[in-house]
Amino acid sequence: MRPLLLTIGLVVGSAAMASPTQAQNYPWCAVLNMGDAAYNCGFSTVQQCMDSVRGIGGFCMRNSTYRGPQSNVRRLSTAR
Repeated sequence: MRPLLLTIGLVVGSAAMASPTQAQNYPWCAVLNMGDAAYNCGFSTVQQCMDSVRGIGGFCMRNSTYRGPQSNVRRLSTAR
């Protein structure tokens, strides 16, 4: 039983490492005022952010590093 579990673990671990990962970047950040400011930039909408900070002392601001979805459309050059 142990060799089977080890084999399954190795296969699952290998598959997880093979897929590329990217950090998530969202347009809204919660700034929490608990001593030093803590930032959580994981919100898609301002309403999600406001719901998160309501009652715990914080505020929301736009994420200055948010770039938005990237399109894979190539631009054709008109110069020949």
